Amino acid sequence: MIEALLARFPFDERLRTVARSAARVAAAADRSARDPVAFAVLGAFLDEGVNESDLAASFGYGYDDAARERYESLLARIFGCERALARLSLVSGTHAIVAALGALLRPGDTLVAATGRPYDTLRNAIVEAEHSLVSRGIRYEEIRLGEKGVALKALAERCARGVAVVFVQRSRGYAPRRSLAAAECGAVVRAVKAAAPDAIVLVDNCYGELVENTEPTHHGADLVAGSLIKNLGGGLAPGGAYVAGRADLVERVAAYHYAPGLGSALGPNLGFGRSLLAGLFGAANLVGESLAGLDFAAALFAELGYEVDPGAGASRYDIVQAIRLGDLGLMLAFARGLQHALPINARFRPEPGAVPGYREPVVMSSGAFVSGATSELSCDGPLRPPYEIYLQGGTTREHVALGALFAADAVLKESAASPTQKESR
Repeated sequence: MIEALLARFPFDERLRTVARSAARVAAAADRSARDPVAFAVLGAFLDEGVNESDLAASFGYGYDDAARERYESLLARIFGCERALARLSLVSGTHAIVAALGALLRPGDTLVAATGRPYDTLRNAIVEAEHSLVSRGIRYEEIRLGEKGVALKALAERCARGVAVVFVQRSRGYAPRRSLAAAECGAVVRAVKAAAPDAIVLVDNCYGELVENTEPTHHGADLVAGSLIKNLGGGLAPGGAYVAGRADLVERVAAYHYAPGLGSALGPNLGFGRSLLAGLFGAANLVGESLAGLDFAAALFAELGYEVDPGAGASRYDIVQAIRLGDLGLMLAFARGLQHALPINARFRPEPGAVPGYREPVVMSSGAFVSGATSELSCDGPLRPPYEIYLQGGTTREHVALGALFAADAVLKESAASPTQKESR
């Protein structure tokens, strides 16, 4: 694969040498341990028994939408939980999480973030934005992450004083921290339930679906939430998000999102049921391709002397690769280089700009067939120390590798043009 890419594109000799070395490192990474993920998805479809007639479009209220019901039943099977709510009217993972929190919390209740400060847009919705949860009387606290992950002792001590909902962010977001395994989410659940048996644990599962053989719901999480245009979309889902877990809690979210008394009974697929189901069927393969490509990207930038997390071949818990470039100019170069590899808007030049919910300008490289679908190759990051860029997704390993090579080429050229940047890493 790498030799074919090097033969097609005119990279300089240094990058070619580094790429060949990185390819050897990435090839040694064994991802066969995730084979049961693909079998679980295949088994869910065979057990569900989806029919051609189930793919019909629904409009209006969407009563008796067979595609929607099949899709939600499949998610519940894959996640090993009682119920799922997956709707196009939930437009993002953040929307699904905030809808769940709004349904579960009442004025005077306490929400505790077990994984420290959430990603910017979610924290803004909880604390800072107009009509935030805090402005509606919700009490909110954060438990700072420890060096080895969630500070379980501190979390348990806080929960013992009373808590309604504990929030866990599985992926790193825009923070220099590692992502959490599904089993680590289970450790949080056990610590919380021992201290506050009635507390609800909600896990932000974005970017983590189908990466491991289990999901947080297999380890006791009451609810998980995420986007349908990330891992689960398989590159085909046109939009939407989901909440899955305990049936009674999922129905509370549905009642809050739609209307009490109507709950999950409505919500049309608008003709996209076929795409959603087909995307889910291929999602495990897409995630596997992304992980393989990210192994190469990690090895490539490690060979160039940059700090990466996770490293090639290390355990991965999401489809995000952090690369610490240590310099604003190198971040911009990375994003602009990656943009040249994208199937849409390859000739665009990414520029940093304000993004709702973020304190600093954000630079992002995106050229997806579905806007915001980070299951397709993209990168982004806020322009703040330690100047990390987050490479994510990719429908094929070849595309991720090409994007990484284009980004590395741009970073090397920028570094050569401004030698002082080498000292800022």
